[in-house]
Amino acid sequence: MKSVTERDRRKFILGMARGAGITALGGFIWSAYVDEVTASPLVLRPPGAIKEKDFLRTCIKCGLCVEACPYDTLLLAKPGDNKPLGTPYFIPRDIPCYMCPDIPCVPVCPTGALDESSVTTNGKLDINIAEMGLAVINKESCIAFWGIQCDACYRACPILGQAISIEYKKNDRTGKHAYLTPIVHADACTGCGLCEKACVTEKAAIFVLPREVSMGKAGDYYIKGWDKGDEKRLENAAEIKTKTEISKDKAVDSLNSGEDLY
Repeated sequence: MKSVTERDRRKFILGMARGAGITALGGFIWSAYVDEVTASPLVLRPPGAIKEKDFLRTCIKCGLCVEACPYDTLLLAKPGDNKPLGTPYFIPRDIPCYMCPDIPCVPVCPTGALDESSVTTNGKLDINIAEMGLAVINKESCIAFWGIQCDACYRACPILGQAISIEYKKNDRTGKHAYLTPIVHADACTGCGLCEKACVTEKAAIFVLPREVSMGKAGDYYIKGWDKGDEKRLENAAEIKTKTEISKDKAVDSLNSGEDLY
């Protein structure tokens, strides 16, 4: 009777240990999964991808866009990639987007995570209006800014002369040569990454980042007076007046006295 009790006790203790181990392992796997889901925001999505927050809710990780890509550009994030698991992305320095005119990766999306209408002009697919990201130039490492003639990124750009242009400046250091420096234009750049792939430096001096990361934002307080579209934002704007001690006087009087400004 005693031996049976001891045996049961051992089984119970071993069961508890296994259960604790499985629980701990499950917690570790879950924490790793959460880390992957909330991974780095520096992820480049296929053409037509909707806003990242909505994309993660809409994408069902089916991989159809990856299968449709004829250049093997698109990848599905796997554990260890530090990207939301199962979602499509690409690394321009390895394989950029080759700007297929028929954009085969977009129409196959079953959920709208890749929005066909966002890459459509006059009823036809138009890869030139895609916004996968925005190329950014590091002037410190770009050899064109050193005075060495290089236009590799400019020549590689599929929208030649629009997304990237070359600016000519006098090289005051030598007095004989000119700087031929690349300039990226955000309104035309699709973020395909062909420029990053073509960059001749060891680590690309031009690289693509998601637009939300690479672009600044002026805010609602600033309006482009010469841009009629931007000026429309003033239509429903309410006037805000700030009252201070100085504002009680006329502007000219305030400038002339200036005593209270020190």
